[in-house]
Amino acid sequence: MPYLKLTVSFALILLFSKCTVSKKNTETNSLKKAYKNSFFIGTAMNKAQIEEKEPNATLLIPKEFSAITPENIMKSAIIHPKWDVYDFDLADKLVAYGKKYNIPVFGHTLIWHSQLPEFVLHINNADSLKLFFESHIKTVASRYDGKVYSWDVVNEALNEDGSMRNSIFLQKLGPEYVVEAFKIAQKAAPNTELYYNDYNIEQPKKRDGAIALIKRIQAAGVRIDGIGIQGHWRADKIPLKEIEASIQAFSKLGIKVMFTELDLTVLPNPWDVNTADVNLKAENNAYFNPYPNNLPDSVQQIFTKGYSDLFSLFLKYKKEVTRVTFWGLNDGQSWLNNWPIKGRTNYPLIFDRNFKPKGAYYKILELPTR
Repeated sequence: MPYLKLTVSFALILLFSKCTVSKKNTETNSLKKAYKNSFFIGTAMNKAQIEEKEPNATLLIPKEFSAITPENIMKSAIIHPKWDVYDFDLADKLVAYGKKYNIPVFGHTLIWHSQLPEFVLHINNADSLKLFFESHIKTVASRYDGKVYSWDVVNEALNEDGSMRNSIFLQKLGPEYVVEAFKIAQKAAPNTELYYNDYNIEQPKKRDGAIALIKRIQAAGVRIDGIGIQGHWRADKIPLKEIEASIQAFSKLGIKVMFTELDLTVLPNPWDVNTADVNLKAENNAYFNPYPNNLPDSVQQIFTKGYSDLFSLFLKYKKEVTRVTFWGLNDGQSWLNNWPIKGRTNYPLIFDRNFKPKGAYYKILELPTR
């Protein structure tokens, strides 16, 4: 009997020891630590997270991420709601959050044709739009110079064929508005990196358009520090060859390459094209929302492999790739639940709706980063 008691006691001690080690490993391992010598790992934050009103997010973000981006609150509709009125409340809170947790803030975005203030949509003459354009960039960029790590100076200025998008800025200010935006931002924010950001620029035609745009900025003697490839892809159709070719092509221009809005959809697309145009909408039906309650294991495996393949590629080019940012913290937060069809249930991120890590998280964590 004494021997049996000793054996049982030893077994309990060993079990407790294993649990303690496992818990310790969970606490010390994180994406931030695993990728600290590779590139920034970021997430986009919403209003509640910036104000620390989501306890789970407040714990998770500083632990897992080395970069933060505002999902919406620095877009012009929110930060510049009226002609002579700016609202810096949430942007200031984001900067304070970054300072509190020692996480760099990557600003998004200064000039974008979408989510514009209502008053801009009613501007009819070029002079008034130019005044808005210049004063907005100067005011916002200068306020956060040195307080944010970077700005997406211009967002989504290109069509799929690489030509300039027919936005209000192109119509009234002409094709050089992108160069002018970088010129103004360079002067207003000399201590902040300046990026161009767009979706599908890994695709050959649009990539060529982005290259031409960057060269035009550089030829004008204006600073551009990097380019953001958004990374809104289908989990089962990730264009890995085009992504690799784009990393190579953009880095040859002497600029940094980032993946700025990464998420992998698992839902059917209403159109037979890959796009992230927020203006496109479609009607909902059961076919387009096949997983309202949970994701089948077979789809989860495709999803996990997709993230594993992507991060393996990013690590192959870790000298060229400087940041990878997920567009949202968990599945419930993702814009893909409401775009291009409202009210769907999507699963595009590596943390589930309960902030729990998914298989893709562990797969990314296990990849050799050295």
